[in-house]
Amino acid sequence: MCPKIHPSPFSTQALLEGAMGAQITGVEPGSPAHRAGLQCGETLLRIGAHLITDVLDYQFYMTDGRLLLEVADQSGRVRKLRIRKEPYEDLGLSFETYLMDKKRGCKNHCVFCFIDQLPKGLRKTLYFKDDDARLSFLMGNYITLTNLTDRDVDRIIEMHISPINVSVHTTNPALRARMMGNPHAGEALAHFHRLVEAGTKLNCQLVLCPGLNDGAELERSLADLGALFPSVQSISAVPVGVSRYREGLYPLRPFTKDEAGAVVRQIEAFGDSFFKKHGTRLAFAADEFYIKSESSFPDVSFYEDFPQLENGVGMVALLTSQFRQALDAYDGHPLAAPRRVVIATGEVACPYLEDMARAAEARIPGLSCEVRAIRNDFFGTEITVAGLVTGGDLLAQLSGRLDCDELLLPTAMLRAEGDLFLDDVSLAEVRRALGVRVRLVENDGFAVLDALTGE
Repeated sequence: MCPKIHPSPFSTQALLEGAMGAQITGVEPGSPAHRAGLQCGETLLRIGAHLITDVLDYQFYMTDGRLLLEVADQSGRVRKLRIRKEPYEDLGLSFETYLMDKKRGCKNHCVFCFIDQLPKGLRKTLYFKDDDARLSFLMGNYITLTNLTDRDVDRIIEMHISPINVSVHTTNPALRARMMGNPHAGEALAHFHRLVEAGTKLNCQLVLCPGLNDGAELERSLADLGALFPSVQSISAVPVGVSRYREGLYPLRPFTKDEAGAVVRQIEAFGDSFFKKHGTRLAFAADEFYIKSESSFPDVSFYEDFPQLENGVGMVALLTSQFRQALDAYDGHPLAAPRRVVIATGEVACPYLEDMARAAEARIPGLSCEVRAIRNDFFGTEITVAGLVTGGDLLAQLSGRLDCDELLLPTAMLRAEGDLFLDDVSLAEVRRALGVRVRLVENDGFAVLDALTGE
């Protein structure tokens, strides 16, 4: 609970015009801020000599054990107070938003933007295009650098914020401006080079579009980024996603099987050469390229420490490796009672989960597992990943056809909004409509085996 606000007895110095600050919405009982008398409704203006504009300022400047804070009450009266705490101990303040500021939106109009391919009528939050450098550091989001100022870059360097995840797409400035629909997108690469010179670690993403930034342009991007190692610490190449809602948009198409195979060979060749010189492959193709081209997946060791797992790089190799380990460690005892489960997933993952299900059935007496691939009628059949399966498609393709003790769903289907699918169907609605228990399962081989056995 936030303490009751009382008029401040401290200095009535007027607020400096233009001061930013962040309004305090909560003070944790017993915290350093609470002991110092900070109150809900006051605005935190400065820590020491530093203006507080957002969460990065707050987290960076509050780490010392002795602090001088400047706050203003709701009438604008300013007071200063000293706080003693353990170094790096949190002050115990909360604010209206996590960032203590508005989220920064994207200024680009990328030809491949998936948000532009969403149909009308979805919840408003799905249409927001995030391009916020603070969320890159704090949450792992990818940014384009196009809405950074020189001051923003100065602050990243000053605070030693690292790593930063960057959507590069191409190192050809003119092509980058064209692909991103922003005449300044090529110029923004200057920010990238400033960060490199400062030693900031960078993870880079290339969304590949056939006929635009693949082939010779991909070769150029790999060479240019490879020359910036070790500041550039990883590169992923992911294929463009093409939904059925592209009317009036740039004429993109998915990669063919042969084109996807060419990308895999090109990136693996670069990785082989780079590894001989530097001991790391640096660049990796997303799993979708291997699946589309029907190429064999590399061994799990190929992906090193999985630097871009969240970009779909190495997910299949890691999942299957973990599952084999979990199954090898299983003691072989039969289940307490026969158990039948159904796994529903996107089409792209179905063959791998089928293999895992058959292996589990062979090892675990009493287990029966069926894997159902959910066709994406909502976005179009070119979209095959589990994370874009909607509740409507799930219900349409499973209703009246389930005979199981439990339905297993990947958490990726709901991770963006907690318990909602992309089309606003809730997990509770799915449970009621299907009349079965539903369990969400992380993309982890050990978690999959636990779910299969009901543990």
